[in-house]
Amino acid sequence: MANKTLVLAYSGGLDTSYCLKKLSQEGFDIHAVSVNTGGFSSEEVKNMEAKALKMGAFSYKSIDALKSFYSKVVKYLVFGNVLKNGTYPLSVSAERIVQALEIIAYAKEIKADAIAHGSTGAGNDQVRFDLIFQVLAPEIEIITPIRDQQLSREAEIEYLKEQGVEMAWEKAQYSINQGLWGTSVGGKETLTSDKSLPESAYPSQVKNNTPEKVTLNFEKGELVGLNGKKDTAVNNIMALQELAKQFGIGREIHVGDTIIGIKGRVGFEAAAPLIIIKAHHLLEKHTLSKWQLFQKEQSGSFYGMLLHEGQYLDPVMRDLEAFLTSSQENVTGKVMVTLHPYRFELEGIDSPHDLMNASFGSYGEMNKGWTADEAKGFIKIISNQNKIYQHVNNK
Repeated sequence: MANKTLVLAYSGGLDTSYCLKKLSQEGFDIHAVSVNTGGFSSEEVKNMEAKALKMGAFSYKSIDALKSFYSKVVKYLVFGNVLKNGTYPLSVSAERIVQALEIIAYAKEIKADAIAHGSTGAGNDQVRFDLIFQVLAPEIEIITPIRDQQLSREAEIEYLKEQGVEMAWEKAQYSINQGLWGTSVGGKETLTSDKSLPESAYPSQVKNNTPEKVTLNFEKGELVGLNGKKDTAVNNIMALQELAKQFGIGREIHVGDTIIGIKGRVGFEAAAPLIIIKAHHLLEKHTLSKWQLFQKEQSGSFYGMLLHEGQYLDPVMRDLEAFLTSSQENVTGKVMVTLHPYRFELEGIDSPHDLMNASFGSYGEMNKGWTADEAKGFIKIISNQNKIYQHVNNK
């Protein structure tokens, strides 16, 4: 009887290496698939392929999903200024959605019998992967060795060592997911509430201590250039990340509520995402109306929550994307930023749509668009509701 065809979501890390080795010994023809959402260089892809085939993969495929990742998800995270709990730019959450979409498409293309991933039973990724797989291909079996066997990282390492698999075991102590929209770092410290990650756990180290100015150029909400030099949004994000990570910017530990109801803690490094979101938000505060800003705050937060929960396929997400896109019509201009070690400073903006129009007055200084009597009348009328309430309920 022919072996079953299985597609494995493969990153080359500890969990997926365990899955590959273990499942290859259980009679599956494993097609290892890596979806590049910004975390792998061409050299790393070559090494992953060699490693996968050596461990028993029937084939290996790398899917470049950078453009898809940006256009389907990242763009809207910028439009919505999405920071989970005001902190986390949804680095991994966002990637997993696109990775799941690409992997299930490939599994259907080769008519796979099963699909596997290395998620644990105590995290969010299991929900994101399974949900999309079940909705788009309910006929394909889902296999999850780490979740099903309730394995610890120590047990996985011990098994792979026994099988003669060579890895950078010191690095394997930390779960690192690197992509276009940031890098998450999980380890023994993030399993506690009181410990911080060591400096060595972060992928980037501080190399620049001299403040440096950079200008972000936006057109209709998208990052179209750096310092006046135009390029694609993806290239601009990567260029800004390369520049800003040398300052150690964007490091933090996020604490949040997981989809499965427990609290979770993870470290991350996301220099470019944090700078872009904050710069974009500043530009919006100058170019959008009061009620646009209010509604965007609600809608952006809702979009981020649904994405985090794995609900990307719900049609309300397309509705929210349409609103967020519409809101960006006048979000065009330059934002000036200064990079410092471990922090950045938003200096100001320059936009043809800047609503701080001096011809109508300068806040706290001079009114030009109305008279003193008009101001007094306005204040008298706007105070009516409170006057009525106090009059009726005066005790």
